Amino acid sequence: MPSHFEILPVEHPHSIRRARLLLELDQLVAFPTDTVYGLAARIDSARGIDRLFSAKGRENTKAIAVLLGSVDQVDRVASGWDPRAHRLADHFWPGALTLIVPKRAGLPEDLSPYPTVGIRIPDHEFTIRLLKECGPLATTSANLSGQANALTAVDVLNQLGTRIEMILDGGPVSGGIPSTVVDCTTPEIKILRQGAIPADQIFAVAGQV
Repeated sequence: MPSHFEILPVEHPHSIRRARLLLELDQLVAFPTDTVYGLAARIDSARGIDRLFSAKGRENTKAIAVLLGSVDQVDRVASGWDPRAHRLADHFWPGALTLIVPKRAGLPEDLSPYPTVGIRIPDHEFTIRLLKECGPLATTSANLSGQANALTAVDVLNQLGTRIEMILDGGPVSGGIPSTVVDCTTPEIKILRQGAIPADQIFAVAGQV
């Protein structure tokens, strides 16, 4: 186990405050989302993001998505986003839509090796409260690379308990269809991953039919 490790139910009165303290110390926190359990570090913590890759046993050549608590937080991650992305966010957030937008300068390189970053507001009440309090978080699935997704706090503990500092236990999650990933940085938007939201709905809302 790390020198510090704890599991708290999301209902605990100090769960978010404790998570914020650990994140500010470049440590890792796992929590439930609207699909699977996620594992997070602060977006401005190069050490924390490096530890995300290490904890999962994952190569750091892949981008890590950022979860937001509100649209107001977009400017902390993105250098700008166009009207199509705005329309999609207004229509589908919170929910299973990840938007690829230009990455704000100054964020750790390991967050994304590209000039872009993926952002999403999850449809999960506790996680939104956590993100509003702690700020946008670099978040990946809370499992070892190549292993089954974690759908309970026990799943996270079994796979990552010796590698992280905190698990926020929100009970079982759905493990549903992953988010649809849409690149909004090209002249015509592109579906990079088919997911919970059908492509025809994406194109209709974006005005690209």
